[in-house]
This record gives sequence, C-alpha cells and structure tokens, in this order.
Amino acid sequence: MVARGVPAMTLAAVAALDLTESSNWWRDINESPLWQDRIFHLLAILYGIVAAVALVQLVRIQLRVPEYGWTTQKVFHFLNFLVNGVRCFVFVFRRDVQKLQPEIVQHILLDVPSLAFFTTYALLVLFWAEIYYQARAVSTDGLRPSFYTINAVVYVIQIALWLILWWKPISVLVILSKMFFAGVSLFAALGFLLYGGRLFLMLQRFPVESKGRRKKLQEVGYVTTICFSCFLIRCVMMCFNAFDRAADLDVLDHPILNFIYYLLVEILPSSLVLFILRKLPPKRGITQYHPIR
Repeated sequence: MVARGVPAMTLAAVAALDLTESSNWWRDINESPLWQDRIFHLLAILYGIVAAVALVQLVRIQLRVPEYGWTTQKVFHFLNFLVNGVRCFVFVFRRDVQKLQPEIVQHILLDVPSLAFFTTYALLVLFWAEIYYQARAVSTDGLRPSFYTINAVVYVIQIALWLILWWKPISVLVILSKMFFAGVSLFAALGFLLYGGRLFLMLQRFPVESKGRRKKLQEVGYVTTICFSCFLIRCVMMCFNAFDRAADLDVLDHPILNFIYYLLVEILPSSLVLFILRKLPPKRGITQYHPIR
C-alpha cells in the first residue's frame, strides 16, 4: 500500500537510491587501495595464525612420540603448515604477485596452495579409509597406491594446463583450468561423504558405549561435515569464478569476495579441523601407539 500523499514513483526512486548506495558501498571498498591492503593483510594474518598452530601441533606430536617417523598425523599437520604458510606469504606480497609476468606465474602461485590443500585433506580421507577397511578385516594394500595415483594425475593435468596457458593464454583454457579444479573439489567432497560417512555409521553401530567412542563419533561427524561443506563451497565458487567476471578471485579489485571465499573454504575449515584433531597420541609406556602408515 502506498502512503497517502506520497507518489508511487517517489517511493520507487527512494528504493532505487538505497540500492545504488549499497552498490556504491561495495564498489568503494573493492576499489579502495587502503581497503584492499587491509583485507589482504587480514587474510595473511589469519593464514599465519593457522600455520603457526599447525606447526606447534606438529612439534608437540614429535616430542610426544619421537620414535616414530613421518606418520599420517605428522604429515597432515606439516602440510597444513605448508599450505597456510604459503598463502600467508602470497597475501602479504599480493600486489607484487599481481605484477609478475608472464601472467601464468600468478595463476601458479594462487593454485599451488589449493592443490596442496586438496592433498592435505585427501590424506585425511585416506586415513579414515584405512581405519574403516582394517576394522572390517579388508586389505588396505591398494589404498595408498590409489592415493598417490590420484594426486599424481591431478598434478600432472594441472601442470599441463599451466604449460598450455603459458604457451597460448586463451580464455577457454582459463575456464577449463578452473572447471578442472571445481571437479577436483567435488571429488574431494564426495570422498569425505563416502569414507567419513561410512566410518561414522560403523562407529555408531559399535556396541560398546564409552566416552572415547562418543568423542571419536563426534570427531568424525564434525570433520566430515566441515570438510564436505568447504570442498562443496569451493566447487560452486570455482564454477562461478570460471564463467562470471564479477566473481573473479584472481584480481585485486575483489578483496571482499576473496576474503569471504578464503575464509569459508580454507581458513575456517582448517582452524576447526585442527581444533577438533588437537588430541595428542598417548605417551609410550602408557598405551602403545600404532600409527597408520
């Protein structure tokens, strides 16, 4: 209903003005060098904190069980430190990164941590798959070769796309590269859903009721939900990124979008998973620690 004495056109004009001001607010922040620096430096700080937490946890595990080599748990924390540390470095020097030539170098610096992030959390899927099959007395001999093969295929295809883009940088190949990574993210999300879900259901059916079982059940459930959600969001965002210029994540002009994207798909999931998996292995002599290798 239109208020008495106020023309409908006037109300429409006010609404349009409000939308314009909202749009201007978003555009002003995106185009402001000061806000760009603030947002990218904030991302660098957050990544630095996550990297430091992963490193501290790695050192704590090593001090607790120094007699074991590079267990799955240690490799997982080391890769988390590496991924977040590189991201921190890239965002600190984001303006210098944007000036690098040829342009393919920029894509590589932004994509390599994403590939390493995939490897890091695929390792967690492998860990759960080994637990699941061992509990069912099924051979796990083929799991690790499959893990290495899948990662090798992903890296080889991505490197091939980089080389082709370096040789002939056309928009179709850029879209293909982004869609390939969207597919990789979807594959990772389905891996968490499959093996995290299987392990969760198996623990749920376990007859013994204990505090340790409940904690493990919650741990698997939370981590599965977090990782499935983050890889699914990454998949959807990469699809938009491939076809919509306004959703481009590789330019300085979209700091707010970058902040939302990296917060949802890397910083927040990594922080939550590191917190959930913070428990240290028991000291030798109290309970024998059997790492899955």
